[in-house]
Order: sequence, then structure tokens, then C-alpha cells
Amino acid sequence: MAGHIEFLSDLNPPSLERTWLTAPHPTLPIVATCSSDKTVRVYSLTNFRLLSTISGGHKRSVRTAAWKPHVQGESVLASGSFDATVGIWRRWDSYGRDEADADGLGPQAESVDGGGRDSDGGNGNDEDDEEWRFAVLLDGHDSEVKSVSWSPSGMLLATCSRDKSIWIWEDLDDGDNNFETVAVMQEHEGDVKCVAWHPVEECLASASYDDTIRLWREDIDDWGQVACIKGHAGTVWYLDWEGVDNVPSFAGEAQSTLVSQWKSQHALSGPRLASCSDDRTVRIWRRHAKEQQTQPPFGGAGMPSIIRPTGTDEVWEEETVLPSKHELSVYAVSWSKRTGLLASVGADGRIVVYQERFVATGLTQTNNTDVPSDDAGLPAPRTEWEVTAVVDGAHGIYEINHVAWAKRADRGREAGQDQEVLITTADDGSIKVWTVGC
Repeated sequence: MAGHIEFLSDLNPPSLERTWLTAPHPTLPIVATCSSDKTVRVYSLTNFRLLSTISGGHKRSVRTAAWKPHVQGESVLASGSFDATVGIWRRWDSYGRDEADADGLGPQAESVDGGGRDSDGGNGNDEDDEEWRFAVLLDGHDSEVKSVSWSPSGMLLATCSRDKSIWIWEDLDDGDNNFETVAVMQEHEGDVKCVAWHPVEECLASASYDDTIRLWREDIDDWGQVACIKGHAGTVWYLDWEGVDNVPSFAGEAQSTLVSQWKSQHALSGPRLASCSDDRTVRIWRRHAKEQQTQPPFGGAGMPSIIRPTGTDEVWEEETVLPSKHELSVYAVSWSKRTGLLASVGADGRIVVYQERFVATGLTQTNNTDVPSDDAGLPAPRTEWEVTAVVDGAHGIYEINHVAWAKRADRGREAGQDQEVLITTADDGSIKVWTVGC
């Protein structure tokens, strides 16, 4: 293992109860952490301090949260709770702009605290907390909400629950905070643990206590299942998509032919999906590329058909099982959209970072006729995953519930440095920030 993980800072003050998940903001150097104390805490990644505590919306533990993308001038946060509801919170980006303006500017950054904390670690200025507006409560699930996820456009919100259902809500964006139920999917046979939108397509992935991963798409105004992936031998706890522009790493000089060939294959099947499970494994799944349709459907003359087309199902296969490094359930996996590194955490308190590399011997040897190929018919370049860094007992004796990559924004970084940090969230209420090098 050539890489390393180094502890950078705690986010202070921590929660006094279990923390479930930390969601990095899509553009600002802030994160939102969900806690069993019924709150969401917003921390700065510039000075690692508490900015706001969002409270009063939920009656039980807040299990999950996600920032809405593509919002100008304000931040919109969805939170899901064990009280079976989903909250939508809004706040004008006053401290967000301060954070961005002061980010890395030395003395100016010292004044950045958002007014949202005080010296003894409390919630800070009440006026600041009131700036978070509880916009709407989405009520539909019958049991604990386990995961929320915004679509790439930000117009759709997916939620899932212990009640075995997945709901898709549309933000009508009408100025009155109205949401409309678009679909309710109930094919899962157990608690649905996670929902995650494809990075560019309106395709939703879900993971469940029933050991399956399912893919969902809309077809003629109706959402339906297009794939059911079976492979894990236990609860699938979490999912994360690969970045669209991801390219495996390689030793030595850039092998432009391999890279261009890999990108060509990748474009056919699209981003892959990473999953983790109670079976202690992390797996990578790839969609088979569909052949381009050159003939009109049903032998017609090119007239569009209103009949639901056949062949809407997608074929997904297990591309690889990552090297086994976890001794207990793996609760979360995060795939960096910037570097392609993948991190996993779980009940054993361990952080594992993996890296995908091109294999120097060149092309893959396989009997699988569905391996993607480019126009010349060449099979995809072969890659392999290696463990590049491990931290044992990252939060002492406590289980780690979540891991996420975030853009590094601490004041001590060098000018022009473009790097990510890893954020882990644990049962003891602590949230830790780590730097990763390979």
C-alpha cells in the first residue's frame, strides 16, 4: 500500500449522540451532519466549526440529508427522519458567501464563524438558527425514512423507508414550496436502506435489506423497475455512483491509447455503481451497453409507438469484488468524482481506500462476450483494484456509519492546491476530517 490517510481535524463541537451521515454541500465549503438528537448540524470546512444547528422539524433521529443542486442564492436541504417524514429546509446563503469569500484568504477567514456557534459549543445565535426556514414537511412513508437523494437536475427528490417503499417527489418550484408525488415503488421485499441518483440520467438506484439492488426509470409517465441486481449475500447498506469523467490511474507516463480506449468503452455503458453490504464486501457493477437501434420499433415505418416498448430492462453484471479488508458489515461507500478513489467504512471502525489502476499487461482476457468494445472490436483495457490505505479504529471503538469525499477548504492549504478530504461519521457523535494521499 503506497497511500496514506492522515487525520486533519474533528468537526467541533461534536454531537452528544450518534451521528448517521455527513452531506457535503455541492458548491460551498460546508457540510450537514445528521444526528440522533433530532437535529442537523451545519459545519464549516474552512475552520471546522459549527455554523448552525437545524432543529424543531423532526420528532425522532435524523437519519439522512441531501443538498439540492443548482440552487442560486440559497441552500436547500432535505432531511429524512425516523419519524417517517422528510423535511425541506431553506436558508439564504449569507454565511455560505462569507465562507466562500474568506476561503483561503488568511486573516479575513478568522472572522468566519457564521454567527452560528458560541464559545461553549452551543447552537450559537438563535437569530442565526432562525434563518433556516422549515419550508415543507413531506408526509407519506409509514415508517423510518432511511435515505434521501436529489436527481441531477434537482427537480426530483427520492426517499426510501423501512416500509419497503421508494417515493419520488417533484419540486414544483412554484415559489410556494409545493411538492407533488410522482411515483411510489414497492417492489423491494425489505427495508430500503439507500437511494442514489445516476450522476447525469434520471435513473435511480436503490439498496435493500432484501439483499438486492434495483434500478428505476420513467417510461411514458410511469416509473418502473428496469433491473434487479442479485449478488450480495446480505443487506445492501449503501450505493454510490462513479463520476462521469473518471479514468483509472496508471504508473509512469500517460498511456493515451489505453485511456482513450477506456473512455470509449466507458461511454457505451456509462458510470458504474459501487455497493457495500452486510456480507462485508464492496462490489462494482456495470451496465451492459445496449446496441444502437437502427430499425424502427416493431418493424414500423418510423412512427412513434405508444405501446410500452419491449426490452426496457437493463442487464447489470458484477464487474469485480474489491479486495476484502472489512471484518464486519460495510455501512457506506463513497466514490470520489475527482480522483476515482473509493472509500469504505463500517461496523469494524475501519476506513479503507481503494484505487483502480490499468494493468500493465494491456488488454483483458475474458470469456464474457458482453465485455464492451470500441468500433474496432477491441476489448476494454484491463484494470484492477488495490487497497491503497487503511486506518483501524478511526473513531476508537465506535462503528463508522458514513463516509464522504468533500473539496478541501481549510485555511492552511497551499495556494492553488486542489485536493479532497474524507469525512467520516460515527456512533460516538464525532465527525472527523482526513487527508488522503496515494
